[in-house]
Amino acid sequence: MSKRQRNNSTEEKVKKWIKEGRGQGEGKDYKPWLTIQDVASKGHSTREKGWKTGRRHHFLSDLELFYLYTLEWSPYVVDIREQYPLLPLEKTLAIAEEIGVEHPRENGASGPFKVMTTDFFIVINTKDGLKTRIRTIKPENKLDNRKLEKFEIEKRYFQDLGIEDWKIVTDKRYTNEFYQEFRLVL
Repeated sequence: MSKRQRNNSTEEKVKKWIKEGRGQGEGKDYKPWLTIQDVASKGHSTREKGWKTGRRHHFLSDLELFYLYTLEWSPYVVDIREQYPLLPLEKTLAIAEEIGVEHPRENGASGPFKVMTTDFFIVINTKDGLKTRIRTIKPENKLDNRKLEKFEIEKRYFQDLGIEDWKIVTDKRYTNEFYQEFRLVL
């Protein structure tokens, strides 16, 4: 049996996924940009039904799944959107050019440009109303210069949207992040 083609960056594929509603919606109606079937995982991929959203979440690592559990237990979290796309692609391409780093590509340097995603787009309820938090999840031993370049594109993308609360959560800082998310300072 042949493997499914996993090129999610062609213009036709992007248009198809947008038409399908990927990366759109809220709560139970949100559809992640990437599902576990779309990505060749080197680790453990899972689908887990969320308590808060009532829908299946798609995670590409155990660390992402464990972070979901953190968010599920927080009384302040009202919506969790995983594999959230950074669209339009032209925006992340412009940021990459502005900061002088290569934009991620499908299949390495020869492939088409890739639609970037963030691991968690989180909506929290504060005394001042609903706020957005962005969290990207990565094991600390996987944080190399190239990953940090990609994360800088991601961070600036959300800053341009007016979302300043962007952080990297690692396996080494997970316990501290758990307490921060659960006991959110209002």
